[in-house]
Amino acid sequence: MSELRRGTAYGAAAYLIWGLFPLYFRLLEPAGSVEIVAHRIVWSLVFVLLILGVRRNWGWLRELAADRRSLAILVAAAILIAFNWCLYIYGVNSDQVVEASLGYFINPIVIVMLGVLVLGERLRRTQWAAIGLGTVAVVVLAVDYGRPPWIALGLAFSFGTYALLKNRVGSRVGAVQSLTVETAVLLLPALAWLVVLEVRGDGQFGHSGPGHGLLLASTGIVTAVPLILFAAAARRIPLTVIGLLQYMTPVIQFLIGVLLYDEPMPASRLAGFALVWAALSVLTVDTLQNRRRNQRRAAAEAAGAYV
Repeated sequence: MSELRRGTAYGAAAYLIWGLFPLYFRLLEPAGSVEIVAHRIVWSLVFVLLILGVRRNWGWLRELAADRRSLAILVAAAILIAFNWCLYIYGVNSDQVVEASLGYFINPIVIVMLGVLVLGERLRRTQWAAIGLGTVAVVVLAVDYGRPPWIALGLAFSFGTYALLKNRVGSRVGAVQSLTVETAVLLLPALAWLVVLEVRGDGQFGHSGPGHGLLLASTGIVTAVPLILFAAAARRIPLTVIGLLQYMTPVIQFLIGVLLYDEPMPASRLAGFALVWAALSVLTVDTLQNRRRNQRRAAAEAAGAYV
């Protein structure tokens, strides 16, 4: 199997797992969203420490400890991803899977917006058109819901900012190492919350049957495995392929919400989603065309160098 095919398979597997998360998190009820996230933090740290122990890969800790900027960025990223996890699980377990999927549909548009607002990037006309369509879509959906789609916007902006922060760290910290730092930063608050729940008699771990306890413990594996698959994919395939694969997750979640959980999809809401899909189509076509232009330019420059 070629590296491209292997990388595409890894990426598709990662996005498939993320897409099936609504089915998984429903199984963790009656635990609340914050309790689930606390377990996710604790068990993810346990799992990644086991991976690092098997690999005997600890040298990166000294390098990261000396890089205060990267460490500070990862601390901020940890807070953002914890908020994102809580909001997502709340959305799934409160019968708002479709709105949660919307957050990941509009996430690429939000990332482009953050590039302008935070990094001062200049956009092409088609990118501005995509942002315009996305903005109109949010207005249409706000009218339909009778409120702004807060869950979708919260997920999109928290994950978009998280991605921006991780971009600042770059390749200096790998996926497993990054998850190790982020969960280690959140470990004490997570443990404290679990202790509070147990003292109050509200904790679910061990109180809703052994199967439920094992499911809560499995959050570490479920969190780490798709991240590892994604990291393996990112090393083997172009970003444009990853950009196309990423739509698998919200599409699967949208279908789960509509077809399995019978969440309402009136015509006005469908119109809002259609505008989002149109914006994503414009953004995707623009990205592919720009990549081809850059490839042709690079080929022309390389050919000129040999003349």
